[in-house]
Amino acid sequence: MENIEKALRLKEELDSLRPLSVEDETRIMQKFRLDWNYHSNHIEGNSLTYGETKALILFGITAQGKPLKDHFEISGHDEALKWILDIIKEERPITENFIRELHKLILKEPYEVDAITPDGKPTKKKIKIGEYKSVANHVKTKTGEIFRFANSEETPALMKDLIDWFREKIVAENVNPILVASEFHYRFIRIHPFDDGNGRTVRILMNFILMQFGYPPVIIKTEDKINYFGVLRQADSGLLQPFIDYISKNLVISLEIMVKGAKGESIEDLDDFDKEISLLENRLKSVSNPIEIFKNKKSILELYDNSIGILIQKFIDKAELFDKFYLKNKFYLFIDGNGYGFEKSEAYSNSRPYIKNNTNSISLQYSYIAFNHEGFNESHHNSNILIQFDLSKYKVSNSQKKRTIEKRYGEQLSSDEIKELINVEVSDHKSKIELQIEKLKKKQSGSNKS
Repeated sequence: MENIEKALRLKEELDSLRPLSVEDETRIMQKFRLDWNYHSNHIEGNSLTYGETKALILFGITAQGKPLKDHFEISGHDEALKWILDIIKEERPITENFIRELHKLILKEPYEVDAITPDGKPTKKKIKIGEYKSVANHVKTKTGEIFRFANSEETPALMKDLIDWFREKIVAENVNPILVASEFHYRFIRIHPFDDGNGRTVRILMNFILMQFGYPPVIIKTEDKINYFGVLRQADSGLLQPFIDYISKNLVISLEIMVKGAKGESIEDLDDFDKEISLLENRLKSVSNPIEIFKNKKSILELYDNSIGILIQKFIDKAELFDKFYLKNKFYLFIDGNGYGFEKSEAYSNSRPYIKNNTNSISLQYSYIAFNHEGFNESHHNSNILIQFDLSKYKVSNSQKKRTIEKRYGEQLSSDEIKELINVEVSDHKSKIELQIEKLKKKQSGSNKS
């Protein structure tokens, strides 16, 4: 009885701290609600992680690749919890109708499950909501034995007996709600009144009893389900005390959390931060795809071989069209500001070895020196294209960044994008020459008039 005595002492300490501030009570109950939803469903085979459960409950975010039924189970269970928390102060009695309404909220809608006929053949079984079982729901144990719950014919009478027993116990002088809630849990499970959802239903009912007496809910954790089922099996053999002690021990944990919360202290478990990171990951996935390829030598070289090399050659081809207008020209390729005057035909192959993990930029520059027509100043021109390598993406732009293309690594430049980048650059060069022609014409026209 050590855990029961400890729970009673913690309950006295908790009562001395009441009433709790709205802020503290809100954060405490949100933790209990999230833990309760996750663990009670996961024990029964629900596949949603803690983070996915929290994302669904708090933000309505569904988990990709997880069954729709698993989402319904979590949302239905959460609706049942919110209903229970709303009516906890109404002193509403537990009745058969109350239990059936709770079962409807948890399961939400009828569904089918795989089953076995009495002669061993596979079949489908329809799970009804809010109705007692119409066929036996015995289970096969690990040893191959059949463990028998109540038959469907006797279930209504046994449920009535359970409610009568509860009503008598709960109003007894010096009632111990921990003992009553624990035994109610076991008696309910021994009947197994519904086709499915019995475990989730009775854990809510047990906590409803405790919470009506000012206790926090007991959270049976999924990682401890072997011990949970173990003490239930001991109760089946007539030893109820280990089960009561197990519930009391977990109630102590909840009371310690609530006392800490009432004092304004942290109530997070040691592994809660891992759960928060999991939640953060799911929230990110709901709004954005993760970056799978990032900046390194391999990703830059892949881009260099499939896009930049083509860009270099096409840029040179177009730039060479202006060679005839200048006395000299030179092509430069800069890697992180270091210039290399490669031969045009060898620029791509000769520059490749200089690519490294930390390469930040490649710049293409075609320089034209001294316009070769009479009457023009010895004007110069540089055509430029800049490729910048950020950690998660790369950017390609021309002079004055009149056109910039931004992409993730693994996404290559299309032929149209390469053409557009170069065309904007050479068009700018052409416009500059046309402007010089117009200036010369005006100058010549003024000289002729004079």
